[in-house]
Amino acid sequence: MGDDWRQFRAGLVKQEQTDQTLLFAQQKQQQKNQQRRNPMAFPPNSEDQQHLQQENLGKMFTTAISSIFSQKSQQRDEIKEDQQAVFADDDSGEILCGIGGSTEPCSDPFEESDAQFYIPPDVEQVSFDKERWAHPLSHIEPGCVLIANEHLGGVFHHTVVLIIDHHDKAGSTGIVINRPQGKLLKIANDQSSNVDASLKLAFKNATVSYGGPVMPEEFSILHGFGQVQDSKRVGSGVFIGGSRELMEEVRIGQFSPNEALFAYGRAAWVPQQLGREISKGVWYIASACDSFVLRNAGAEQCPQDTDDLWFDVLNSMGGEYADIANTWKATSSSPTTHS
Repeated sequence: MGDDWRQFRAGLVKQEQTDQTLLFAQQKQQQKNQQRRNPMAFPPNSEDQQHLQQENLGKMFTTAISSIFSQKSQQRDEIKEDQQAVFADDDSGEILCGIGGSTEPCSDPFEESDAQFYIPPDVEQVSFDKERWAHPLSHIEPGCVLIANEHLGGVFHHTVVLIIDHHDKAGSTGIVINRPQGKLLKIANDQSSNVDASLKLAFKNATVSYGGPVMPEEFSILHGFGQVQDSKRVGSGVFIGGSRELMEEVRIGQFSPNEALFAYGRAAWVPQQLGREISKGVWYIASACDSFVLRNAGAEQCPQDTDDLWFDVLNSMGGEYADIANTWKATSSSPTTHS
């Protein structure tokens, strides 16, 4: 599978979902045929039985995919036990403060007792295209993206966060990839940063995104150029770091500054914190194509793309996620803030 294993998995997810839908349709047709032959054998509430069959099929599908691809993740029982300790004593209405290292208060999407919140089901409808795809994940892995719950406020409102590192013992780090703030020369000059003059000039027209609330003076570079010195491969076709060697590539005309995304700051979670937030419903986890991840780093966009990456990823995940995206699209701020 090589570097394209995520794309391979996305194709498997689509295939399994299609097979599941076909199998359910066949079973439904068989049941209708049997009902015609013996109407008394199917009471009026037989639709409930059909939903139960679909749920069982969904669980079978999830188990099959997880057995092939899932990495070791935190035990759900541990997450549930830790979750009570994290949120039990908070009566301030700001239980999500501290998310991703943020110290700013943010609205609590779970504060209202009568509010309706989406809990991802076992199986989601996915729309797969080799150049444009995203699908739900049941676990955290480097290179996956976190899509903010539609009710989450504060600095992470409608954000898409690329996970750079995830370790059970060391915690997790990531960068926000859909908060473009301007060009590097201006942004780096206007604030304290680790970007020197030569880098500012070489990448003066590169886009800069707000990366997160932790260490805002630190600038990272995200790109699809390939493995270079001091860079790290995050996923297929996605790399972080290596600004020095990339600067030389810019000087000799082998790399365009428009194909790099700088991010200042990062999101960070202590061990088990991110798992607790996900179990609470703060984030949706997804695997996404590099054209989504590198959208603000010069990736070619498809005709169906909008200016809102948060919307596009959720919509591509299909099913209930697409419903969320379309329902909440109107609540997004200006497209330039959410691309």
